[in-house]
Amino acid sequence: MAKLTVEGFATVDVPDDKRLVLAIEEDAGVDQLHACGGNARCTTCRVEFVADEPDRMTAAEKQVLAARGLTGVRLSCQILCDHDMTVRAISRLEGSGRPDPGPKPAPEITPPPEWVERNSTP
Repeated sequence: MAKLTVEGFATVDVPDDKRLVLAIEEDAGVDQLHACGGNARCTTCRVEFVADEPDRMTAAEKQVLAARGLTGVRLSCQILCDHDMTVRAISRLEGSGRPDPGPKPAPEITPPPEWVERNSTP
């Protein structure tokens, strides 16, 4: 089990390879947004890593972040909890004006992950 710390919330144990977006919402109890249902399209599930950011990312995450010019953030829908990590939930339902966080993401990463190094060129 990995330990997930969300700043301002309790540290929780998360089953190995659970999607970070689901761990933040279900295990840590944070009102994390995921407007597209966790499909690497909307960037509402973005988080900032405080510690232990994964070295790899999905090609879909890399492309979406680059297309939107986003740096310093990651898409929680495209990350697996496979080690201890600390994140800051910066995209929450509270204060968003949205009626709900979005459709519940599937247990598996969608689209199917093609893993790339975080610092490689898209």
